[in-house]
Amino acid sequence: MEIKKSEFVISAPRVSMCPKDTKPEYAFIGRSNVGKSSLINMLCNHKGLAKTSSTPGKTLLINHFIINNEWYLVDLPGYGYAKRSKSVQEKLDLMIRSYILQREQLVNVFVLVDIRHEAMKMDREFIDWLGISGIPFAIIFTKADKVAITKASLYAEKWMETLKDTWETLPPYFISSSEKKTGRKEVLDYIEDINKTL
Repeated sequence: MEIKKSEFVISAPRVSMCPKDTKPEYAFIGRSNVGKSSLINMLCNHKGLAKTSSTPGKTLLINHFIINNEWYLVDLPGYGYAKRSKSVQEKLDLMIRSYILQREQLVNVFVLVDIRHEAMKMDREFIDWLGISGIPFAIIFTKADKVAITKASLYAEKWMETLKDTWETLPPYFISSSEKKTGRKEVLDYIEDINKTL
């Protein structure tokens, strides 16, 4: 897929305020500081599309970007950010879960995981919740440029192996680097393939 046009549309504090049309939506989510904004900008080849920040946990709304006037890329708040107050985090969790469970236009969730870290409880809990809820998703391992090329695949495979204790069929996964544009074609082709089946 070639992205010719990507534009910010709306930041919504709740699902009812999301765009009213029926275009397919692909949501991106992960723990705070996982490199979500950088990945979105890399995928869209649009440096300032999603606001990157050195401060984790800046995304507090459901952000819609229209891609090629055909589908929406949705930037969701990160989960499990320790420096937020409990009430703010609970409010965000409710917003995230409401969007994922209620949004009929949502066709796939991309869960971002930092390739440098071993499987963390909050990532696993979120992935298991998606599975129990019957939500189609794929995993994107970010920051692959921070580890040796030879180790990136090994780290990803080891991480995926941890899911086998409860998952019969493992979800698809991609290895990415926003710096080196690794994984861009694979993720966009995956989205294009899904769009063709809709």
